[in-house]
Amino acid sequence: MSKPKKVKKFGVHKMTTIDYVIFIILTLGALAILIPFWNVIMVSFSTQKEFADNPMMMFPKNPTLDSYKRLFSDGRIGTGYLNTLMLLFFGLPLSMFLTTSMGYGLSRNKFPGKKLIFYLVVFTMIFNGGIVPLYLVMKDLHLTGSLWSVILAGGFSAFNLIIMSNYFSSVPESLMESARLDGAGEWKILFKVVLPLSMPIVATITLFYGVAFWNGWYEAMIFLRKADQMPLQNVLRTIIVESDVTSANSSSLAAGGKQSFSMGMKMAAVFVTMLPIMCFFPLLQKHFAKGVLTGAIKA
Repeated sequence: MSKPKKVKKFGVHKMTTIDYVIFIILTLGALAILIPFWNVIMVSFSTQKEFADNPMMMFPKNPTLDSYKRLFSDGRIGTGYLNTLMLLFFGLPLSMFLTTSMGYGLSRNKFPGKKLIFYLVVFTMIFNGGIVPLYLVMKDLHLTGSLWSVILAGGFSAFNLIIMSNYFSSVPESLMESARLDGAGEWKILFKVVLPLSMPIVATITLFYGVAFWNGWYEAMIFLRKADQMPLQNVLRTIIVESDVTSANSSSLAAGGKQSFSMGMKMAAVFVTMLPIMCFFPLLQKHFAKGVLTGAIKA
């Protein structure tokens, strides 16, 4: 009688030496990222004395919310949140509309002037006019001092356009031809046929633009003047600078009353500003890898 064949077990992998080495390296890399992040959170809940005794604490012995109370009692964080949400509310749909519409046009072979427009887009990735011409344009449009200057200055990315255009090129032309035979126009094909089939890249580009608007500060620093117009990152920068000044003058402040914990204020501000984008990122994570991989490789 012949011996029965051994059935291979799928999902079982014997760890080799190189696997252990890679595992250790990745673990150390993860710890190098997570430990400072965790320390930022713990410092925001600690007292000044406890931070002075142990700056690299992992758990505060006497957690307190004093840093958060002082941070939100200032009022600037709330204003920064409101301005940043306004940038996202108006800027994100505008950026997605410009990128999807132009990406769809450049993805079609019969689009007139496709190569010339594509080369001009690539040219802007290598060369740009600089901040002074951009400021003069915004000034001539009477947009300086308005949130629209920040929205329009960062409202379009050539890199995102190229990724989206490449993804749209992978959509079968036969689907669009069928829609045209049924009487659909180009806009209807884009919104009813192409975009529903391109949700991974739409989610990816939405994440790119959303993070860019959330973390943006340079355009606001150039075009805006009023403190009540500043987005969240500029407010965070102001709080950190003022906290440094407070630390430098800690002796005089202590003589006049209760001294605030400047490092705790800094860490609380950092945690408050990055928490929303951390909660938003996992919602699009499942589309992220597929969207970048497919969009980065021309079909």
